[in-house]
Amino acid sequence: MADLILNNKESFVMDSIQGTLYTSTLENLTFLDFENDIKVVARNDWNKDKVALICGGGSGHEPAHAGFVGKGMLTAAV
Repeated sequence: MADLILNNKESFVMDSIQGTLYTSTLENLTFLDFENDIKVVARNDWNKDKVALICGGGSGHEPAHAGFVGKGMLTAAV
């Protein structure tokens, strides 16, 4: 029996983000991958006339807030 529930530690963050996007019922989410390992899950359809609410997890907690991206919640999670 395996002691871990992850494929490997190098791809854990990407695997988790991809799993979150894959299982989301929202079709308006996008994934942005920037240099220096900055990864963002964001809404495609947010109203530019309203304030965007962006949450940063980081410090080993990503993708903790990616599941909160959606209408009435976060615009993006970093």
